[in-house]
Amino acid sequence: MMRRSALVAAMIALAGTASAQTLDARTPNANTQGVWRSRGYGYIVRIDAAGPKLFHAVDGACYADPRPQADPDGLLAVRRAVSPSTIAFSSGPADTAYLFDRLPALPKACLAKTDWTPRRVAAVTADTFAAFYPSSRERHIDWPARARIADKAAGKATSDAALFDVLDGLMAGLNDPHVGLQATLGGGERELESGQAATLIRVRSESKEADPAASEKAWLQAYKRGVMDGVLKGRGHQTANNRVIWGRVGEIGYLNVVTMGGFDKDAAPGDPAALDKALDEAMAAFAGAKAVIVDVSNNRGGYDDISLRIAGRFADRSRLAWTKVAVGARGVVPQAFHVEPTRGRRYLGPVYLVTSDVTVSAGETFTLAMRALPNVVQVGERTRGALSDKLNKPLPNGWMLTLPGEIYRDPRGMRFEAVGIAPDVPRAVFAGDLAEGHARMIRALMDQIEQGGAPSPVARS
Repeated sequence: MMRRSALVAAMIALAGTASAQTLDARTPNANTQGVWRSRGYGYIVRIDAAGPKLFHAVDGACYADPRPQADPDGLLAVRRAVSPSTIAFSSGPADTAYLFDRLPALPKACLAKTDWTPRRVAAVTADTFAAFYPSSRERHIDWPARARIADKAAGKATSDAALFDVLDGLMAGLNDPHVGLQATLGGGERELESGQAATLIRVRSESKEADPAASEKAWLQAYKRGVMDGVLKGRGHQTANNRVIWGRVGEIGYLNVVTMGGFDKDAAPGDPAALDKALDEAMAAFAGAKAVIVDVSNNRGGYDDISLRIAGRFADRSRLAWTKVAVGARGVVPQAFHVEPTRGRRYLGPVYLVTSDVTVSAGETFTLAMRALPNVVQVGERTRGALSDKLNKPLPNGWMLTLPGEIYRDPRGMRFEAVGIAPDVPRAVFAGDLAEGHARMIRALMDQIEQGGAPSPVARS
């Protein structure tokens, strides 16, 4: 799921002038008409009286976004002029800002009638990774070498299926859950997914289900039963479209969040209303508790603003959670994201954050937000290591490529893309039986807290 959450003002400040008028993309303004190129991300947008037109540019190549929508990813809805030659686009007033500089004209390559042969499609794919992928060094990827191999193979590709195999080979071994490729071949859908957590690989290998999705669904149901019955002893609450489980066992509060979004099936995925209601009830029940366990060991991600919203329930004051910047964005100061104390009910006592290798994406930005708080100890396993937003890059032949395109850092400047966020207190989360190991681990942590032997918060600054 793509995540776009930030403070536009932070991006504007880094470029100079902070005075700006918010403009609706549906009513183009003369000040924004023209051609603009992004810093990082590889976007070019032409705006005229008819509205915006998006292009993708990398290493001299340029092509129009093949999707029919004028703004297919909702990146251009809000426009804030930073200077006569610089503008910040975003999907909303409080969302991530994408900084663009004015160009004198649309580059000729964007207007050229290119014959997108398999070799050219392979080349632009390799160039896209070389320009924007944030963890080539960590994953020991030599893109020029891979590009040469892909070029040779693409020269022999005589079908779409063969080209898909070429691109599959180009991305082989990335093991990155934010990398993907979707294509329609002969009327059928073909999809490449790169990177699975070791725990999820184990789930699939031990399952009796032939369909990987069905095996994960069955395991998630068993995981939730373990929480409701084994941890909360039948007195828990599963709410917010089954995304939130909470309860209290004696002096210990317990909160489990399995996604950072989708809390109401009848509302937008990022709508927080149902989440807020669940958290209000949970925080009321946690009042006076000796400690609270916040469990994101099976969190599959979602929206960064949801991550910050939940973390605000445990914050005493505003604290820097992380910074982010686009790969290759020259002259750009990273955007700063802060945990802000919520106006609703909060719990400020000791908190134990449980993570695993399944914890990914917005589950990891939540981990950074919680680690910024002095009352939080991270317990469990290292997270997946895929924090960046997904960058949609439709290829000129209409296939959809996704990859990360940003660098996230914690307040100390540390990066976690490709390596994950290590816990303060390592502990196996899914040891032994996959259906019961997690519940046993949580019960053991509860017992340790009750007996006064739980680890103390760690100073990280």
